[in-house]
Amino acid sequence: MSTLREYLTHKRAALLARREKPADGPVPLRASVTAEGRSGVRRIRIREHQIISDSAADFAGYDLGPGSPELQAGVLGSCVTHIFLIKAAELEVPLDALSVDVSATYDPRAQAPGESGIPVHPQDFRYVVKIDSPASDEELARLHAEVERVCPILNLIRNPQDIKGEIVRA
Repeated sequence: MSTLREYLTHKRAALLARREKPADGPVPLRASVTAEGRSGVRRIRIREHQIISDSAADFAGYDLGPGSPELQAGVLGSCVTHIFLIKAAELEVPLDALSVDVSATYDPRAQAPGESGIPVHPQDFRYVVKIDSPASDEELARLHAEVERVCPILNLIRNPQDIKGEIVRA
């Protein structure tokens, strides 16, 4: 049976190999989302993968997948988890188990007329990392500090940027 420590050995080898031949520059990221006609289900396509996003029944959905604010919490958890794996491999911090729980709040009343004081975005993000490791508290604190320093999605939420949008007739 393969263990997380064995995986970290493979992750470290991949990380070191990737550093041998760094990328030429920024890597484009693309996603395409289509709303289905009869259900309103959103099909998110990224490379060869598909994720379904939907609303709960009380908002004319079929609850076939998480809503966008829930997906954001999941994306943060996925990124924090992945960066913990990368940094654990890089710093050679042994991990036997790793999980991340993310919570946030979202108030749908923000979209109602006259509710201008309520933020329209998820807020109060928090994450809890559960680690089983023989590493010292100091090693885990260093690992956590490195994750906080380089996690792309964590830092995007902390340091938002301008996003440009446009409409094109189909």
